[in-house]
Amino acid sequence: MQRVSQSPRADWLAQVEALGLTYHTIDGQLYWDESAHYQFTNAEITKLENATRELQRLCIAAAERAIRDNWRDRLAISEPAWREIIASWERDDLSLYGRFDLMWDGSGDPKLLEYNADTPTGLLEASVIQWQWLQQTHPRSDQFNSIHEQLLASWSAWPAQQIHFCAQYDAEEDWRTLLYLIDTCQQSGKTTVDFAVEDLGWHQGWHRFVDHEDRAIDWLFKLYPWEWMWLEDFACHLPNRCGRFIEPVWKMLWSNKAFLVLLWEMFGDHPNLLRAAFKPDGMQNHVEKPFFGREGTNVRLVQNGSLLEQSDGPWKAQPKVYQALHPEVSFSGQHPVIGSWIIGGEPAGIGIREDESRITANGSRFVPHRF
Repeated sequence: MQRVSQSPRADWLAQVEALGLTYHTIDGQLYWDESAHYQFTNAEITKLENATRELQRLCIAAAERAIRDNWRDRLAISEPAWREIIASWERDDLSLYGRFDLMWDGSGDPKLLEYNADTPTGLLEASVIQWQWLQQTHPRSDQFNSIHEQLLASWSAWPAQQIHFCAQYDAEEDWRTLLYLIDTCQQSGKTTVDFAVEDLGWHQGWHRFVDHEDRAIDWLFKLYPWEWMWLEDFACHLPNRCGRFIEPVWKMLWSNKAFLVLLWEMFGDHPNLLRAAFKPDGMQNHVEKPFFGREGTNVRLVQNGSLLEQSDGPWKAQPKVYQALHPEVSFSGQHPVIGSWIIGGEPAGIGIREDESRITANGSRFVPHRF
């Protein structure tokens, strides 16, 4: 694994915008950055793929344990949501996608930082954007990236001709991710309807969720976190009606950072895991994370008992998880995190984010890769 500098394509801006990546620049700073890329060996890509498959296996086993041992309180999940999680898990409700965030420098074993299992973004750039970059700049190389093909194949698993899609009205990255997923769904032969999650309604006479035009919703892909869904006015209508959502409500288990503690308790010293606990418990080097934090906010890095780095955000009051601090991984002063995608339950490819900070945040740059 090495970081390689190169000149960006002369027309990169037009190229990525043509594929829908309108948020290539955030607050005046590049988000899509092809002035460098990460190069892997075949053996390293195989190791990443195997680690991703293994982590998926561990998470399935730990979810079974969480339900059997009633981890509701430890995961800070409400009673109504917990009942729906159990029912959804027992129904084996289908899941489309997720993203493991891994720390790795090419030596030893990739380590899990967290599982973005409910509403992961970074999908468009990991799929078609970096593939276009590869074809135009390194056509003789390959890329760990079958995301697009696996999405097309996965949609056929849902027994419906029409699927609704929703995201927050003013969230550009979410909408671009949603539009990409809509495109893959349509290419698979289904019809789609999209609307803002703020317009999700309830029809009292039909006892059904409806869209902005009062059309009944059969299946709904919501790029909106489940923990937020249960706080909305419509949450009173969720019980006994959570079986037609993508992602399924049982994903609340995996997307909760408290799940890292359960993984460690079950599989401590596993080569792909970092120690995690609900208290620092003598960890002089640790990362403090809110259970439901997002985009690297409210994270504190402690090294040798002293604060090394921290980020602000709105989740300060949430309960915290303490995870062992991984030794610094740095290439040319950049700290990469590898997002390894699961589509339809199988490894599908990677996308890499990097930052001068050791905390990966919303504006951290996306850098392509090849092998």
